[in-house]
Amino acid sequence: MKRTRLLALLAVLAIVVAACGGGTGDETTTTAGTGGDDVTTTSSDDTTETTAPPIGDGAGEGGHLLLLQWQAPSQANPYLSTGTKDIQAGSMVLEPLAEYNTEGEIVPALATEIPTVENGGISEDLTTITWTFEDGVLWSDGSPLTADDFVFTWEYCSNEETGCISPAFTEVTNVEAVDDTTVTITFDSATPWPYVPFVGATEPVLQRAQFADCVGAAATGCTDQNFRPVGTGPFTVTELRPEDTVLYEMNPNYRKISEGKPFFGTAEIKGGGDAEATARSVLEIGEADYAWNLQVAPEILDPMVAAGNGTILVGFNTSVEHLNLNQTDPDADPISEYQGDPLAPTGGTNPFFYQNQVLHDALSMAINRQEMVDVAYGAAGEPTCNMWPVPGPALSTTNDWCLTQDIEAANALLEDNGYVDTDGDGVRETPDGLPLEFEVVTSTNAVRQSEQDLIAVYWEQIGVATSMRNEDASLFFDGTAASDASIWKFFTDIELYTNSAVGSDAQGYFQSNLASEVPNEANSWGGGNVVRLADERFESTFQELSQASLEDPNRNELIKQLNDLHTEYSVIPLVNRGSVSAFANSLDGYVDVNGWDSELWNIEDWVRN
Repeated sequence: MKRTRLLALLAVLAIVVAACGGGTGDETTTTAGTGGDDVTTTSSDDTTETTAPPIGDGAGEGGHLLLLQWQAPSQANPYLSTGTKDIQAGSMVLEPLAEYNTEGEIVPALATEIPTVENGGISEDLTTITWTFEDGVLWSDGSPLTADDFVFTWEYCSNEETGCISPAFTEVTNVEAVDDTTVTITFDSATPWPYVPFVGATEPVLQRAQFADCVGAAATGCTDQNFRPVGTGPFTVTELRPEDTVLYEMNPNYRKISEGKPFFGTAEIKGGGDAEATARSVLEIGEADYAWNLQVAPEILDPMVAAGNGTILVGFNTSVEHLNLNQTDPDADPISEYQGDPLAPTGGTNPFFYQNQVLHDALSMAINRQEMVDVAYGAAGEPTCNMWPVPGPALSTTNDWCLTQDIEAANALLEDNGYVDTDGDGVRETPDGLPLEFEVVTSTNAVRQSEQDLIAVYWEQIGVATSMRNEDASLFFDGTAASDASIWKFFTDIELYTNSAVGSDAQGYFQSNLASEVPNEANSWGGGNVVRLADERFESTFQELSQASLEDPNRNELIKQLNDLHTEYSVIPLVNRGSVSAFANSLDGYVDVNGWDSELWNIEDWVRN
C-alpha cells in the first residue's frame, strides 16, 4: 500500500508553470511554524562567510548549500530531542542502519539489506533481528564503525537518566555484536514490526569513543558531543550556535566520495526569523537553496512562487496540527514528579481535562476545521479527526462527526452535563464551580496566531474563555527543555502545534504515547507522551498491537482503537498538514518531500543543476 500522497501543488503549481514556462517544477514533511519579525532574508550582511570550493563535478566541489530552517536547531543529537529542527540538523551527520524513502518504504542506509524472515534476518519466533552493515565504513574522525558502536548506543539510550526521547529500545533486552559488521537485537517478546531501533533519522548510531562519558545523568552536559557529533554521514558539524546557525563541511571519510558524493563542500542551516521570510529568500529573492516547513497562508505564498526562482513541494503523511489537553495539573506541586503511572499520576490530575470526554467533545465539535484549512493552509491542509490520518484500512472513522462544526450540539452537551454560566458573565463553570477559562499556547507564527483567533471565536460561542499566548519557536520546540516554554514541560492547560511520525508503521508512533514515555524531571524531560496520557486501555491495546503479525487483519483494528483512545479526551486533531518546503530551481536530486523521515534524508544526492 502506498502510504504517502503527494500533491501536484494544484493552483500553486499552475502559477509556477505560468511564470517559469515549466522550469524545474518537480512535484513533490513535520512540525509547527513560527512568525516573529520579517527579517530572515539571508543577505551577505547576516549569512556566515564560508570559503567554498569552486563548483565542479566531484565530491565537495559543488560550493555552498544554504538551508533555511526558521526553527533554528538547539543541538544535533536526535536522541535528546523530538524537535524536527534538531533531528534534521543531526541527520546530515549521523546515520541509522535503514531509513524511510519518500514513499514510506524502508531502504538501507548503513545496512547491506533489510532483514526479513525470508532472508533469515528475522528469527522465526520474531524475537530477534540481525543486521549486517557495510564493511569499511569510517567515522568522520577516520576510525572504523563497528558493531560495538550499536551496542553502546543501546546502552546509552536504555539508561533512563540519559533522557533519551526515543522509545525505540523500550522492548529491547539485548544488542549483541556478532562480529565487527553484524549486530543482533533481541526483544523481550515476539515483535512483528522490529524496524524501530536504528531505523530512521531519530534512531542513528552514536560513536562509543565520543559518547562514552555521556551516559546517564552526564548526557545533557556533553555539549561538545551533542553539538558536534562524530558521524558516518556526508557532512560533519564545524560549528553549532544554538537557536541560530549550524555550519558543516564535507566528511572527508564518507564512503561515497568515490561516487562524487556529497556534491557540496560546505553547508549551512541558517535559523531565525519566520516561515514567510525564509520562503521569500528562496522563492522571491533567490538567495537560498531550501526553506523548510513553510506554514504560510496561501495568499502570501502563491505570489512568491510566481517570481520564478524556486518551487514548493507538498507531501502528506502524519503531520497533524492539534490541541493537547494536559492530563496533569500544571499548577500542581510538584508537577515534575509525575512518573506516568496509569493509575496514579503523582503530579495531580487536571481538574478540567483528565479523562474528561464531555469537555473534550464539546471543544472539538465547536471548531470549524474546514474554515481553519481555508484560512491557514489552502491546498496544503485537510480537516482531520485523527492523529493517524493515513488513508487505508487503518484509518478510523469513529470521530468523523468532528468534521462538521455544531455549536448548538456543543452547548447542549455542556448544559446537560452541568457546565453552566451561573453568574451571567458569558463563561460556563464546571460542576465544581471552576470557570472554563484556558490559556492556549503555541509558537509565534502568523498562521498559528490566525488559528488561535479562530479557536477563541469558536469557543466563545459555547461559553469558554481563552487567553492566547505564543512563544518563540526555538524555545517552544527546544528539545533540551532548558526553557519552561518547552512543549515537553507543558506547564499550561492547552498547547497547539504539529506532531508527526518517523516511519510508515503506526506502532512506533503510538509507542511514544505510552505512560512510560511521559516527560518529567527524572528522565530529563525525555519521552514523547507530552500530553501525559495515562490510560490502561491504551496500554493494553498497544501490547496487543505489538504482538500482532503484519498479516493479522486485527492489526488495523488495533491501530484504529489506539487512535480513538488517543483522541478520546486528551488530544483534539485539527488539520492534516501537508509538509511544505521550497527548493531553488538550481537545486536537484532531492526527489520529493519526505514526510516519513528527515527531509534531508538523501542530502548526499543533492546537486546544483
